[in-house]
Amino acid sequence: MRYTADIRTLFAVTLYFVVLAVGFAQEFSWVTFAFAVPLAWLAFTCAVITHNTIHTPVFKSKTANRIFQIILTLSYGHPVSAYVPGHNLSHHMHTQSAKDVMRTTKARFRWNFLNQLLFVFVVGPAIAKADKEYVQAMRKKRPVWFRQWVIEFAAMFMATGGLLVLDWRKALVLYIVPHFFAAWGIIGINFAQHDGCDENHPYNHSRNFTGYLINFFLFNNGFHGIHHDKPNMHWSLLRDAHNELISPHIHPNLEQKSLFGYLFRAHIWPGKRLDYLGNPVVLPEPVPDESWVPRKKDLGEVLAHGAVEN
Repeated sequence: MRYTADIRTLFAVTLYFVVLAVGFAQEFSWVTFAFAVPLAWLAFTCAVITHNTIHTPVFKSKTANRIFQIILTLSYGHPVSAYVPGHNLSHHMHTQSAKDVMRTTKARFRWNFLNQLLFVFVVGPAIAKADKEYVQAMRKKRPVWFRQWVIEFAAMFMATGGLLVLDWRKALVLYIVPHFFAAWGIIGINFAQHDGCDENHPYNHSRNFTGYLINFFLFNNGFHGIHHDKPNMHWSLLRDAHNELISPHIHPNLEQKSLFGYLFRAHIWPGKRLDYLGNPVVLPEPVPDESWVPRKKDLGEVLAHGAVEN
């Protein structure tokens, strides 16, 4: 491993599969639904780990990283390779612009609770469309990347199909629904991290959640500003880097101690959509997405923004 801190990463992924196996071993009953709760959280945790892995690979060996991507695909429920282009080439390089398919200004419900709840449905179709375009482009440009994506997709398809055949009810409750929650969480948290921020400011472009407990379970992903500034930095180093490079300069409203406390205030009570200065968010006129898929550039551009090389 590159960092010994990733022992925790491997433990979390292993725990997901252990809980899944134990849950499947039980007779289908209310206990099955009880297992779905920790599995949903663990699947979301694996989605966070996927995010970390595409920026800073866990292992020194490329082969080991490719195998780990397959394992993460089964725990997250989505090909890990497909996470790379949309996240790195779209969101990181073009935050909140027309080339960012996950820009928060797409969510325009008057009730802010719905903006957070339904964000995945608002941006999901555009993410899927852009990912498809990228996969097609890489079939010839980066055949090694494309083969890895095919392997991950096939593994996901076979695992899901096999579990459905084994017991479709358990597969739905213990595998498919937790994976949907993971996707909902990893995409939806983007809304909390960027809505009402200033994407053009050197420090105030991201909202950070600094609580120790949430960052322990989510591998320091609350420190989003420093992650955008230094995407290749390992998750275990983010707190110290945030305290040194971001905290002295950022607006204090963009350092929230509690993620859940912020979500409650922003989406339930008082539930107002405010920018980091406390003013109502003024949405720009909606614009169509612009393609972020590189035409002349290769995967090296992705690597420059912290992605796994296949």
